Amino acid sequence: MLCKLSMAPLAFSFFFILITFFSSSSEAGSVGINYGRVANDLPTPAKVVELLKAQGLNRVKLYDTDATVLTAFANSGIKVVVAMPNELLANAAADQSFTDAWVQANISTYYPATQIEAIAVGNEVFVDPNNTTKFLVPAMKNVHASLTKYNLDKNIKISSPIALSALQNSFPASSGSFKTELVEPVIKPMLDLLRQTGSYLMVNAYPFFAYAANSDKISLDYALFKENPGVVDSGNGLKYTNLFDAQIDAVFAAMSALKYDDVKIAVSETGWPSAGDSNEIGASPDNAASYNGNLVKRVLSGSGTPLKQNESLDVFLFALFNENQKTGPTSERNYGLFYPTEKKVYDIPLTAEEIKEAPPSGVGKSQVPVSGEVSTTTSKGQTWCVASGGSSEKKLQNALNYACGEGGADCTPIQPGATCYNPNTLEAHASYAFNSYYQKKARASGTCDFGGTAYVVTQPPSKYLYFIKIS
Repeated sequence: MLCKLSMAPLAFSFFFILITFFSSSSEAGSVGINYGRVANDLPTPAKVVELLKAQGLNRVKLYDTDATVLTAFANSGIKVVVAMPNELLANAAADQSFTDAWVQANISTYYPATQIEAIAVGNEVFVDPNNTTKFLVPAMKNVHASLTKYNLDKNIKISSPIALSALQNSFPASSGSFKTELVEPVIKPMLDLLRQTGSYLMVNAYPFFAYAANSDKISLDYALFKENPGVVDSGNGLKYTNLFDAQIDAVFAAMSALKYDDVKIAVSETGWPSAGDSNEIGASPDNAASYNGNLVKRVLSGSGTPLKQNESLDVFLFALFNENQKTGPTSERNYGLFYPTEKKVYDIPLTAEEIKEAPPSGVGKSQVPVSGEVSTTTSKGQTWCVASGGSSEKKLQNALNYACGEGGADCTPIQPGATCYNPNTLEAHASYAFNSYYQKKARASGTCDFGGTAYVVTQPPSKYLYFIKIS
């Protein structure tokens, strides 16, 4: 068993990218970020504004109209999308006097010092368990009427984010269609209103969900914007090289089927979790960095989707912070690009300048290698389990103790003086122990997690730390 590299160690960035010059023939899209606050440990809104400025982000999307937050964004130069929560839709639909008062209190009070550019009326209303769908379009109409009343309608758009679950069909993308029961009552009236007001449809798109549920059918490289053979749409012959474009084009196709080709789309949420439960396949720091980093490059290149090649996309990443009070699976609390301490969960470029200035070997500062970066053909379908360099020392040590103790991993070779003691680093020793446990468990799903400190790679880990012999 050979445990040392035969060459100098290389620092592997979270994903590899060639320096490209952005097309001058197509206006680039924009990258913003969702600022959720379902947590009890976040920095103050004033500090958040400074963080966004430092990262070169000039668009943010909120989930309410919190006074402290909106005041903090005043005179910041950052454009803001605010939201009317689902629980207010019934009142907003019933009476314009309600939306008049709401607009005065939550929009007029702060605009134009705070550059509110749009209002998301509700969020994923069609899956709201409180059955607020019937209130959506009347509420949107009343909000727009109130904006018009106060001469704000020319500068502030209205829309409502929809989930991809609003689609009846999404594969192939050309067959995209909305659910029949939604078309006449809400989809067509909403698209009519967006067309009339010169607005756009907000779409929440998560390739992660599709991949996690169908990892046996969907290539991880396809989901992460990496090099792959692509998928040819059997309906129109267009070739897709990533799942994100296919999802967005499925919505475009659904709109086209209803004759709303002229209504644009903005991606109001998209992201990839850096941690998840054992059944949330693909949730890891390296995959999150690859998805979001490659998405930023794709958006800022100015290119459109195969179906709408000349239309750039505006995208809001989800999310700014890990939010510790969100309910549901572990992934829900781990979509953030930043920890509440403002430390990066992983490092990705967020501006065109950062991408252009990146060294040829990579654009991030993360030392975590990316799984699936190299074709798996040479490793004959094998997988390995390695430690995440982004984990805290304490978590990594606890996980190592478990693997070598209760977990039953063979840790004899990493003891002082043994064959695999060097390199003598916590990450290297943890990777050895994790992989020993993983192989012992026959590489079963969920056996390479260790509290979010490990992840599966498809390239022999000798490329990262050392050689591991697998019988």
